[in-house]
Amino acid sequence: MSNGDAGIPTLMKQIPEVIARERNFLIVLMCGLLVSAATYRTPMVAAWVGFAFAGYSAIANDSIQTIGTFITSNRKTAWWVLWLFIGGIFLVTATYSFITFDGDVSYQRLASKGFETAPSEFSFLQVAAPLFLLVLTRLRMPVSTTFLLLTSFATDVSSVGKVLTKSLTGYALAFGVAVIVWMLVARIIDRWMTKDAHPAWRVGQWVISGVLWSVWLQQDAANIAVYLPRSLSLPQFFVFAGAIFLGLGLLFRMGGEKVQEIVDEKSGVVDVRAATIIDFVYAVILYYFKFVSNVPMSTTWVFLGLLGGRELAMALRGSSEHRWTFAAKMIGKDALFAGIGLAVSIILAASVNDPFRAEVAAFFGL
Repeated sequence: MSNGDAGIPTLMKQIPEVIARERNFLIVLMCGLLVSAATYRTPMVAAWVGFAFAGYSAIANDSIQTIGTFITSNRKTAWWVLWLFIGGIFLVTATYSFITFDGDVSYQRLASKGFETAPSEFSFLQVAAPLFLLVLTRLRMPVSTTFLLLTSFATDVSSVGKVLTKSLTGYALAFGVAVIVWMLVARIIDRWMTKDAHPAWRVGQWVISGVLWSVWLQQDAANIAVYLPRSLSLPQFFVFAGAIFLGLGLLFRMGGEKVQEIVDEKSGVVDVRAATIIDFVYAVILYYFKFVSNVPMSTTWVFLGLLGGRELAMALRGSSEHRWTFAAKMIGKDALFAGIGLAVSIILAASVNDPFRAEVAAFFGL
């Protein structure tokens, strides 16, 4: 019997264990699918159901980008303190957009061509799409919520290409910047880490993490708000802000979702100094792209590029416990998972979006 054949019985034996371990999650998932099926024909209800699913699933998956290093390097701090800090920044950031842009909580990201009109009807898959994101999150896949959630609602197919182009540019830029920065500072950071961190580093990390979180929200709030009217009333805004705030509390209570392990496996992210530098570089890159255009982008891809470039530079400089071959495999794995997320996004979008399906069919000559 081959090794592959020998592994099949073992895998089959593990299935009941996996089901038992994830029983609560599977129950929640099934309930979510039933709610989606029951509500998608009622647009007013479906919009808020989809928003609720998207609110938690998007932040749970994207938590690795913005608050992943924050959670990892503050394990000894009470979860509710972290929650009130990050949740408070969310409330301030969302309120500013709501007031400044006449009820728009996406910082006008949804005002770009192809996303400017709120959905007037929904399909089952559009409402249930965030649940697929939750499954991928549970599988520790750092997929792009921008593609998974926004693509299904694009009314102009060309807008999807613009989002993809901006996202790929972001990945390449972040990777290159990370290689340059950590080739220069990796040895310096190594010397720092031989001593205890000065208390000022902790203060600096909290400030920079707060800034990064706010800048990220200005980019990715569109992924959550895409289900809702483009201009919210005051009661609608209270529901929007309250739901996200409570969802953040649940996330911090859990210590981050499964995808948090993407951050935990990287070299040296527990140290507050390393986490602060990562967050600072990432915040600068996102702030730059905030002014490039109003077109939404995948911040997940930008973050993966940043972590990948950092890991490679540290391996090349000999300041990581891993060899460069290990770093290359890690970069490839993260890129593969992001590619799987993109493929799922295209399949979902083609299933529910007629213009997009026609464009994909024409591209492949079908």
